[in-house]
Amino acid sequence: MPWTNQGGGGGGPWGSGGGSSGGGGRGQGPWGPGGPGGRPPDLEDLMRRGQDKLRGMMPGGIGSGRGIFILLLVVLVGWGFTCFYRVEPDEQGVILRFGKWVRNAPPGLNFKMPTPIERVLTPKVTKVNREDIGFRSSGVAGAGARNVPEESLMLTGDENIVEIQFTVFWIIKDAEKYLFNIRNPEQTVKAAAESAMREVVGRSAIQKPGEQSSSTIAQKVVAGVFIQDILEKGRRDVEQESLKLLQRILDDYGSGIQVTQIQMQKVDPPGQVIDAFRDVQRAEADKQRLRNEAEAYRNDILPRARGESAQLVNQAEAYKQEVVAKAQGETSRFRAIYDEYKKSPEVTRQRLYLETMQEVVKSNPPTIIDSSSGVVPYLALPELQKRQKGGTR
Repeated sequence: MPWTNQGGGGGGPWGSGGGSSGGGGRGQGPWGPGGPGGRPPDLEDLMRRGQDKLRGMMPGGIGSGRGIFILLLVVLVGWGFTCFYRVEPDEQGVILRFGKWVRNAPPGLNFKMPTPIERVLTPKVTKVNREDIGFRSSGVAGAGARNVPEESLMLTGDENIVEIQFTVFWIIKDAEKYLFNIRNPEQTVKAAAESAMREVVGRSAIQKPGEQSSSTIAQKVVAGVFIQDILEKGRRDVEQESLKLLQRILDDYGSGIQVTQIQMQKVDPPGQVIDAFRDVQRAEADKQRLRNEAEAYRNDILPRARGESAQLVNQAEAYKQEVVAKAQGETSRFRAIYDEYKKSPEVTRQRLYLETMQEVVKSNPPTIIDSSSGVVPYLALPELQKRQKGGTR
């Protein structure tokens, strides 16, 4: 067996497998028969036993040429395995030769010079990293975040204080710069992001130019309006401006970091003025509600008024056309009669008289008067015929 001790006795590589020393059928171990609590180990004995076992593994002994060749071959094979390395799809390989960068390696199986000549670093370049500024999440589902006032409290351009909590998301853009140009990337991103946000907020004035607040309550109300404006209207603008400024700072550092997003989590006034801010929010809600009610009333009354106005205009236009047309017709009729009258006045007078009498007779029942006997009874035969026809039907 290769582990047989040529010096006598044992079973395992470090002690006897059985013997007369009272081991109870187990090896004594490197600490002697008393175990770890017995006498200290004999270093010379340990070295001698190790050399004996190595000689047993090497045919012809460790000092022979064949043994040295096998030993060198094993060392060379093990050293050669250090030339191959694997880069995962979400990583980028950075090759260092004696500590100096020489090249980058793509994902997959790659080759390099053996260790310690070259070594490889594989940072994850697709992982989205996150830095919270102004608060710290507890990491427990359902638990609230802890506020960090020294990061969240910021001063505006007109010396008002707001509390802003936001999150920065970033990835590695250039692995070489990321590894060698900055010492602590996480702290660098956090400090630069806080600085960028403070600069953006510091350039913003809560009060409008020329506006002066004479009381503390007025300042609180104005601050509440400003914060509400950020939440509803200018939030996206603040995020984008802060992102651009932060990216410019990191590029100046040569950090190799790409900021993908800045997301504002909370924008509130300090706790001392939070009640006034809530009042401002309620007033804003009431203002919006009243505005919506007014808009609804206007949308209801205006179309109705426009419809009634258009109806009156149309009726007046129709009446005007009717009166004008009737007047024009009477005028044309009078002119036609007058033209005929000028041609033959007597005939026209007689015709007019007859037409007039015809109209009078039609509208009044006829009465016949005889000069000798007076009123003559009139038998209304046409009316009787009409009644008889109506009864038969």
